[in-house]
Amino acid sequence: MDEMYFKVPKYYTLKKEIVKKIDNDELLDDQMIPSERELIKEFGVSRITVRRAVDELVKEGYLYKIQGKGTYVKGDSKKQDLFSITSCTQDIINLGMTPSRKVFRCEVINSYPKRSRQMELDKADKLVVIDRVYYADEEPINRTITYLPEKYFPGLEEHDFHKESLYEVLENHYNLKITRATRTIEAIVAEDEISNMLEVENGLPLLLFRGTTYGIINNKEVPVETFKTCYRTDKYKFYINQVKV
Repeated sequence: MDEMYFKVPKYYTLKKEIVKKIDNDELLDDQMIPSERELIKEFGVSRITVRRAVDELVKEGYLYKIQGKGTYVKGDSKKQDLFSITSCTQDIINLGMTPSRKVFRCEVINSYPKRSRQMELDKADKLVVIDRVYYADEEPINRTITYLPEKYFPGLEEHDFHKESLYEVLENHYNLKITRATRTIEAIVAEDEISNMLEVENGLPLLLFRGTTYGIINNKEVPVETFKTCYRTDKYKFYINQVKV
């Protein structure tokens, strides 16, 4: 039988060369990779080949893009612990970056049966909803929508969450002791509204976290928050510490 030979696509070869530079520390974490023009000249390929190789490396988690600036190596320096219960503000500080927020909505609303059931509330109980985008060094990192029982935190909507951390307000102003949280994680793609908020292109993979946070109210552990957070994946990683038992 005649042997079959397959020609390796040029974009695939270029991908391997870029990954090799990363593995050999020729390109370091958060360092900008060579420009399209430089890659075309160095490897003798077309602009289309360069763009396909770079786009696939972004999707595979090797690189990330900053609009209007360039493409960078995605390292391990910006990662977050999935098991820790900390505010988004503290998470950003732990990354060595400066946090800021933009609040799109903060008001008291009527609940509905499913959410009331999730939060162990009566039908008449109202919720405080806070919709905000968190920034790390002035770059959007996630969008978080949070629902909290208004009866536990009266006047919460009057706080300025452009400047204040939600968890700090809950712990310091309302003397809440947060005890635990449950989370689910799923992969989604950025579209329309969320793309605009996070300043990313449609189709970028995002991680969607849904969860419920518990705390002590009147000497009893109860749900004090449900939330939905969409995280960019082009610049940040999450990790899990596992221990053998």
